Amino acid sequence: MRVDTNGFKSFLCASLMLGQAALGAETSDAKAPYDGSWESLQRMPVPAWFDDGKIGIFIHWGPYSAIGYRKGGRGYAEHVPKMIYRDPKHYYPYMQERWGATPPEFGYKDIIPEFKAEKWDPEGWAKLFKEVGAHYVVMTAEHHDGWANWDSDLTPWNAVDKGPKRDLVGDLGEALKREGLKFAPSYHRERHQSFFAKKLYVVNAEPLDDIVEEIKRVPEAASLYGPFGTTKEFVDDYVARWKEIQEKYKPDFLWMDDFPLYTRDGNNVRAGIAKPEVKYFDDQVRQMITDFMNDGAARGAAVYVNNKGANRNWPDGVGNLEKDNLKLKVIGPKWQSCTTFGTSFGYLENDTYKSVESVIHEMIEVISRNGNFLINIGPRADGTIPEPQVERLQAMGDWLRTNADAIYGSRYWKESEQLDERLAFTTNGKKLYAIKLEKPEAEFTIKGTAGWKPQQVKGVRLLGSKAKVKWKMTDEGLRITPPSKLGESQYAWSFEILTDAEQHHPAVIETDAEKALKGTRKVHLDGKL
Repeated sequence: MRVDTNGFKSFLCASLMLGQAALGAETSDAKAPYDGSWESLQRMPVPAWFDDGKIGIFIHWGPYSAIGYRKGGRGYAEHVPKMIYRDPKHYYPYMQERWGATPPEFGYKDIIPEFKAEKWDPEGWAKLFKEVGAHYVVMTAEHHDGWANWDSDLTPWNAVDKGPKRDLVGDLGEALKREGLKFAPSYHRERHQSFFAKKLYVVNAEPLDDIVEEIKRVPEAASLYGPFGTTKEFVDDYVARWKEIQEKYKPDFLWMDDFPLYTRDGNNVRAGIAKPEVKYFDDQVRQMITDFMNDGAARGAAVYVNNKGANRNWPDGVGNLEKDNLKLKVIGPKWQSCTTFGTSFGYLENDTYKSVESVIHEMIEVISRNGNFLINIGPRADGTIPEPQVERLQAMGDWLRTNADAIYGSRYWKESEQLDERLAFTTNGKKLYAIKLEKPEAEFTIKGTAGWKPQQVKGVRLLGSKAKVKWKMTDEGLRITPPSKLGESQYAWSFEILTDAEQHHPAVIETDAEKALKGTRKVHLDGKL
């Protein structure tokens, strides 16, 4: 991952590079900033809007939202379209009871008409996301199921021709632009070629028997459930679909999910071991990323890419490090946690939700360690957002309005936490923020300031409170006595310490992504908890 040793200098260089690229694109493709190599892509800068914005909204929404169910009531409900066929003993009786039929007579394709988005208000969504403090939004353009949420000319299984009968990606993108938010239609098709197959994550995937029969009865279903296997046809279509999204919607971010095939079925792509079909896939995706980055540069747009998975898709340094519900224990390379409120990304009726306090604490801890917090919602099929999710979004927004100075535009300190006092730290210029993750009812000492002289501290205040904060330097460090009136904040309290020196410490970052990821939670690719 790229290490930002001097924020202003990096952003200035990035701006100059993008500006030069935009000029060069008018005269010669040879002057594009990215030459198609991974080494070139490893030099992509972290855009200021991403590094400073910190908070994003992730949205998993599609025909699977009309199901809203998963065996056991926990886990990734957006994977149920394939589980229907992989666990017929459980799901076929459920389908018989709910729809009165089972595959091959009635399958996933037949649930799509229930995805209507009839109550969807894209302007309302955009306003809500802005109000709760998000700076960018990532919504599924296509998940693993083969359904396109945009106005696609490449597949009949799209939201304009079927289901909602409207351009979900385009309508939301326009609404977000009006609110000044960045937009990324996320792309998860890298697993589609085996999603409805007998074996997952293999090159030569063969469709499940009931899928074969469904296609035989309804030939149009072939372009929803297939193609099967990592063929040239699949790869070329994979790239073409993203190219269509890129050209129609001009996204700010290219978000892709894990590529499990890169380390399965005898492949280890980043170690140089790949079957010919997978090598072709990787080469085409590398060019796809290059084209996206150069297109952004030509438009003067600071665009970015993610690098998903414990087994990263791309070489380290290409985009931000990311994993589901990721919690680094150290200050890592620029990273992002796509985080769930509950156990599922897609809509799951009666999901089990995290407490508001735990969500806010997780957000603070992620940001204190150089991460971005991409919090997910799973709307219902009608376009409404479940009330527990709205409640948590609004609580986040309330906290962020009070504590914005400690979050937006912040950078990590030399330490991310102090466990004995339940403190997390961020910095912004000469300001150090000590964020107390429990109600500050007694004085506390910041051990990382031991050795500071009294004149180094110019003042201390509590964000959201007008009460005076008492402090003094001791041999153990800066000791703060919280006021009796804590003000507006809840769940966590940010003490702003104005000093006489820059508080960001770039050298403490763990630049080795492998070491940074060590000890983090494993992710089950199919969302089994």
